[in-house]
Amino acid sequence: QVQLVESGGGLVQAGGSLRVSCAASGSIFRINRMGWYRQVPGKQRELVAAIATGERTNYADSVKGRFTISRDYPKNTVYLQMNSLKPEDTAVYYCNAVVLSLGHEYWGQGTQVTVSP
Repeated sequence: QVQLVESGGGLVQAGGSLRVSCAASGSIFRINRMGWYRQVPGKQRELVAAIATGERTNYADSVKGRFTISRDYPKNTVYLQMNSLKPEDTAVYYCNAVVLSLGHEYWGQGTQVTVSP
């Protein structure tokens, strides 16, 4: 089992920056990939950024050049640094962890990010 706890969401003005964090606990040695997804009411949850073993990263086109995902292994934490935020980045951001050996993925409870015009 893997437990994920997000923090760091909040309200920011357009053009500002925010960093959200996701602390993992449990069977963290089994995690192959961690990522951030976001969801707005009435829409499907979408991938924002992910980081896999070997520090391979991928980003949604809409956030490339503005967001950076990173992972601190000693702290078992993954971060999403969000710069040049836009109102359309407003969403609930969810942390995700994938454990391939179990064929399972885990989710955090979500943290709200609101960007005002």
